Amino acid sequence: MTATGGADLLESRIRAEVERAIQRNIKGLEYFGSPAPVLGSTPKDLLCKRGTLNLYHYRPVADELYRVPLLMVMATTNRGYIFDLAPGQSLVEFLLKQGYDVYLIDWSPPRPDEKRLRLEDYTLDFLPDCVRRVQEDAGEEEVTILGYCMGGVLSVIYAALHPQGPMKNLVCFTTPIDWRHMGLFTKWAHRDFFDVDRLVDALGNVPSEFIFTSFELLRPATRSAGQLKLWENMWNDEFVKSHRMFERWSTDTLPLPGEYFRQIIKELMWRNALFGNELTLGGRRADLGNIRAPVLHAVAEHDHIVPYDAAKPLVERAGSTDKQELVFKGGHVSVVAGGNAVKRLWPRLDAWLGERSI
Repeated sequence: MTATGGADLLESRIRAEVERAIQRNIKGLEYFGSPAPVLGSTPKDLLCKRGTLNLYHYRPVADELYRVPLLMVMATTNRGYIFDLAPGQSLVEFLLKQGYDVYLIDWSPPRPDEKRLRLEDYTLDFLPDCVRRVQEDAGEEEVTILGYCMGGVLSVIYAALHPQGPMKNLVCFTTPIDWRHMGLFTKWAHRDFFDVDRLVDALGNVPSEFIFTSFELLRPATRSAGQLKLWENMWNDEFVKSHRMFERWSTDTLPLPGEYFRQIIKELMWRNALFGNELTLGGRRADLGNIRAPVLHAVAEHDHIVPYDAAKPLVERAGSTDKQELVFKGGHVSVVAGGNAVKRLWPRLDAWLGERSI
């Protein structure tokens, strides 16, 4: 390359970087002045609302539907629109187009009088009631249940407590079973240092700020690094759009009913009762070996919230002969939503469900 050519190349790079810096500043002003992104826009109808519980039915779009309806169960700490971020990035939209009849259990902040809700309420009342409503609305006896994170825990417990129930398939995303391997959570909630009784007795419902901070402290530099990456890519409209969607969802954390939180700490974290088949609710033991329905569990290699070792035992312990684990690169959220999920999880989920929903 000649000296002139090198100078021209350097000048071109400087000009491009200056233009990018100008765009970054302009976009930055637009970013701070624009409203929050609209999420969860796929048309749906509210079938039932009972305090913290919301049961939705998404309006079918396919000419022909699979026989078995799909009931999605969201984690109790977050909003369900992670399944329905935006057109083209919506798992719900994808499933509807593939011909599934989709229902969703989503959660609202528990009222002060709901502080006494327990695991029994979720797994022996809320979930069975929603299954019955889906059966009635869809006109079908069998229902596939799909749970994400703690929604998966509730779904697993429900399946273990209702071995003769109408569950056709059980699908879980990043669901903890062996709570000894829950990383820093096990340290912070250690019985020698964490007085869960004092916390719950004093506050009633556990505040969303407490839950959000617990997640943030798992990776304390993540938010700062994310803000830096956002600034570097402020000129990129697609990057900014994606960042804002996931940022809004991750900060939209829900409080938890106090008694439910107390049980999670004592029964799941301290006693590891679900893993040990010792969890007893309403006089019934949640034995994972009782799960007979086909099981699919999608987990992430680099999940900092539910490490692989915590999620791994589900397929090992379930009594079903038809069971499969899918391990994907990525983290707790990217395995479910975003570009990687669109290419990796969603087609595999469709292929698995399609064979078992007729």
